[in-house]
Amino acid sequence: MENNAAGFAAADLLVGADHPDAHLPAGLRTPLRPDAFARPDEEKIDIITAHFQAIMQELGLDLSDDSLAGTPRRVAKMYVQEWFKGLNPVHKPEVRLFENRYEYQQLLVERDITLFSCCEHHFVPIIGKAHVAYLPGTSVVGLSKLNRVVQYYARRPQVQERLTRQIAEHLRQSLGTDNVAVLIEADHLCVMSRGVNDTSSSTITSEYSGKFLDDSTLRAEFMRQIGK
Repeated sequence: MENNAAGFAAADLLVGADHPDAHLPAGLRTPLRPDAFARPDEEKIDIITAHFQAIMQELGLDLSDDSLAGTPRRVAKMYVQEWFKGLNPVHKPEVRLFENRYEYQQLLVERDITLFSCCEHHFVPIIGKAHVAYLPGTSVVGLSKLNRVVQYYARRPQVQERLTRQIAEHLRQSLGTDNVAVLIEADHLCVMSRGVNDTSSSTITSEYSGKFLDDSTLRAEFMRQIGK
């Protein structure tokens, strides 16, 4: 199959109900082409391998060296199966709710969720922590699902602002409540390893809704719980 990515314009982005982020507002959907999932993963790996091999060759690297020979395919598999697997909706976590039989009504916080993403501007890592919280109503969710929602949206080319809002919106819909808070603190290697080469700064983004937006005492308790 011919790789015709260059033939698509901005107007050809995947939109509407066919978009894997159709449950999110349009502005929060990761930009995807209509043929984003036309090829199986193995075929994508083969194509990316060839392209990355060409990049390495243009850099002047000797791909006959045993240390470099397998790098193009390793990178391709990393992109498809690890770094960017959140692009594929087959990995979207199912958030199963349980009846809140114990009538727990206080703040529930999952803090220090490991976050690994990738800057969509330079394709270098974003590494940090996500903290999420909600106020339970008649239902609660298994704690690991909060981690899986974070990881699903993180494992794609990202900007931190969109990532923060994607996680919050998904949780609001899944939990059936507006009482959700998300805070992300992360280091961006595009800042640390290039450009200004600043290794001491970090980026913090947050999204509050429902009672978290209206109640400063609740927000303060959330910040205290995550050590801020």
